[in-house]
Amino acid sequence: MTSIAIILLMILKFLWWVVIIHAVMSWLINFDVINLRQRFVYTIWSTLNRLTEPLYRPIRSVLPSMGGLDLAPLVLIFAILALQVLISNNLMGAAYY
Repeated sequence: MTSIAIILLMILKFLWWVVIIHAVMSWLINFDVINLRQRFVYTIWSTLNRLTEPLYRPIRSVLPSMGGLDLAPLVLIFAILALQVLISNNLMGAAYY
């Protein structure tokens, strides 16, 4: 059971990094620091979108419209951290997270 908890924690840690990278990259694109016309940037951006959009969609449907501010990544990060704490406390005795 501990090995499953460690695998789940690693997946959650990977997902946390994906959300952080996606948020930072969206800021860089919006402020014209990086450009989507570059093939490499577009490939990374589309991959990150494919990974995060299925997770953001249910959160966005519940959150009220905040104009141009998207709080879905923030809510998802809090949910990931909460899951990490729950898994580590209940299955592993807070040894790893």
